[in-house]
Amino acid sequence: MFIAKPVWFFNAERAMMKIEKKHIQSLKQIRKRLHSQPELSGQEFNTQRQIFDFLERHCSVKPIAVGGTGVLARFKGEDKGKSILIRGDIDALPIQEINEFEHRSKTEGVSHKCGHDGHAAILLGLAILLSENPIDKGIVYLLFQPSEENGKGAEQVLNDQYFKTLQIDYVFALHNLPGFPSHEVVTKQGEFTSNVKSVIVKLKGKTAHAAEPEKGHNPAIPIARIIQYSDERTNNNPSSKDFFLITPIHVNMGKLAYGTSAGYGEVHLTIRSWSTQLMEAECNKLEGQIETICRAEHINSETVWLEEFYANINNAEAVSFISSAAEENQLPTHELAAPFKWGEDFGLFTQQFKGAMFGLGAGKDIPALHNPDYDFPDEIIPTGVAMFHSIIKKALNS
Repeated sequence: MFIAKPVWFFNAERAMMKIEKKHIQSLKQIRKRLHSQPELSGQEFNTQRQIFDFLERHCSVKPIAVGGTGVLARFKGEDKGKSILIRGDIDALPIQEINEFEHRSKTEGVSHKCGHDGHAAILLGLAILLSENPIDKGIVYLLFQPSEENGKGAEQVLNDQYFKTLQIDYVFALHNLPGFPSHEVVTKQGEFTSNVKSVIVKLKGKTAHAAEPEKGHNPAIPIARIIQYSDERTNNNPSSKDFFLITPIHVNMGKLAYGTSAGYGEVHLTIRSWSTQLMEAECNKLEGQIETICRAEHINSETVWLEEFYANINNAEAVSFISSAAEENQLPTHELAAPFKWGEDFGLFTQQFKGAMFGLGAGKDIPALHNPDYDFPDEIIPTGVAMFHSIIKKALNS
């Protein structure tokens, strides 16, 4: 559900007016090149080099490496003012692409199915615009962030020794959204995306002959009860402030040896909620329930938590800049009634700085994110550039 806020009819030419058409062609080319050479989280070495090369050739800036395989570009005005961080992610996914176009992925089993190639192209376009139209005051940082998909990249950047020296007033990011009309700006006050974390539950029992399972300790019953408990605790109602979702992802138990009662098993779960406090409380309850279940069946358990994403908490003032930028660029807008259930590690930035994430419609009839036939639509690159440029002006003048 969303609350429609119609603005004006959008003409894509308006966004293109901010950046020359020759640059738009360069941005499409680099986007397709990044798409054809995708790299997984933490392995974005070639992507990093290509971003460095593009910035050095097209922009009046000397970028630096941050967070391992990330890139940071700084644009400084003559006078003192606010510091604005614009973040785009750059990593790909372990998904085999099925498209057959010329710029399809050349890397087996890896592809840009979340549009991070397009997000990077938008920031590169913004870098061109800031080079050709320097800001008068303040500082703008463009962060090309690695390792978003595994939830590690934001933390790596925030722990970077150089990044720790920066004073940031506002942070902004966007995500392309298939299923929404092209160029539509999607906003929300407060939570924009969910808290997400995953857990591996390792269950260590004792093997026995399948004819004498009573002489061993089989993890089958604990696995079943953990899954049942997960279902009982789930409140998969996005409109509820107590939204809480546990999704079983993977179960592994024993071997394909029909004469043997299993002695080891694993349950993998992904957990989501709007509330950080609810997430913490329910995860503690889950761990306690796992211990109780396993103790009753003489099974030793170990829980391994991983891939944690914090909810994006959109600041009201930052959202007002986004809405005003959409109005300035004559873009239609939608205000969400409930957050998105997926995780985004930009949330770690909005937990520490005033800022906001917004969505940019990628088209109603294109494949969904993480689908093997998805491809970022180049026509929304200028729109993203125009939005960020307007947001920067409004934040710097606030």
